Amino acid sequence: MTAIATLGSHCALQVLKGAKDEGLKTLLVCEKRRQRLYKRFDFIDEIIPVDSFLEVLEPRCARILEKNKAVLIPHGTLIAQMSSEQIESIKTPVFGNKWILRWESDRNLKEKLMRDAKLDVPKSIPNPDKIKRLTIAKRHGAAGGKGYFLTSSKKDYVKKRNQLIKIGLIKGDKDLYLQEYVMGVLAYLQFFYSPLDDNLEFFGVDKRHESDIEGLGRIPAQEQLGIDYISSFNVIGNSPMVLRESLLDDVYAMGERFVEASKRLVKPGMNGPFCIEGVYDQNGKFWTFEFSARIVAGTNIYMEGSPYSALIYDVPMSMGRRIAREVKIATKQRKIDIITT
Repeated sequence: MTAIATLGSHCALQVLKGAKDEGLKTLLVCEKRRQRLYKRFDFIDEIIPVDSFLEVLEPRCARILEKNKAVLIPHGTLIAQMSSEQIESIKTPVFGNKWILRWESDRNLKEKLMRDAKLDVPKSIPNPDKIKRLTIAKRHGAAGGKGYFLTSSKKDYVKKRNQLIKIGLIKGDKDLYLQEYVMGVLAYLQFFYSPLDDNLEFFGVDKRHESDIEGLGRIPAQEQLGIDYISSFNVIGNSPMVLRESLLDDVYAMGERFVEASKRLVKPGMNGPFCIEGVYDQNGKFWTFEFSARIVAGTNIYMEGSPYSALIYDVPMSMGRRIAREVKIATKQRKIDIITT
């Protein structure tokens, strides 16, 4: 029987608990400094201790995973810790499409895919000279919001960019992506697409809580003058949301267009979990500023299922459990190569 493996961070508990609920063996590639946390949980069958997650690329770790017929479930830590070339060189079968993770990590490729899916995307700004209105500067990759900042002029941008260089978060302008800032309600739309039956499931929606941008809302406007916004979008946690039902048809349509665009641009396409991330403006229009081409940490709030997964399944279905169920079905049908790369 196939086993489920993942890195000890991000959403590992959800992934491995879901795998155990589906009766699969669970393996955790865990940094030695974090073993104390994960040893608390009986649903983790085996811990593979490492000094660095990069050891996934080394023969010792690969042999253990191969012996257990493991499928590696990627999440944000994989993208944060490895380059696209390193991820693509992993010998262990990776759940989903490991090639699309390069598109998630590169904001220019990311914008291309979102626009090809006919999602409404805020205007990107080619260089600091073109900043004319409120703009957000973002680092590439899965940075969790750390090092993002708001700016409205080239002068202000240069000041904040230089601060990020000083503390070692970036090396220069090429490490930042500029995008017009859209006001609205943050919403992170969680999906699962199965290539086994060509079916898209809307799994849930969450809102992220970011430090210290949220705290600014509790400070009187006159006291905000002079506050530096560097590192003000660092994600601390997530909370559940339920959308107006009238918005759901468009939610499914966005997910379907994204799946079809990914099939055209990044074969074999967007298999498994993904997230379309953005804001609803005052007219209820959704503006997409990001996507994540794998499970997102916001699904952790639904370890017993969400209001939307409850419409599809009669048992508590987390995203982690849904992944494990897909692996079980594919293994039984001898189609594991269809859901892994």
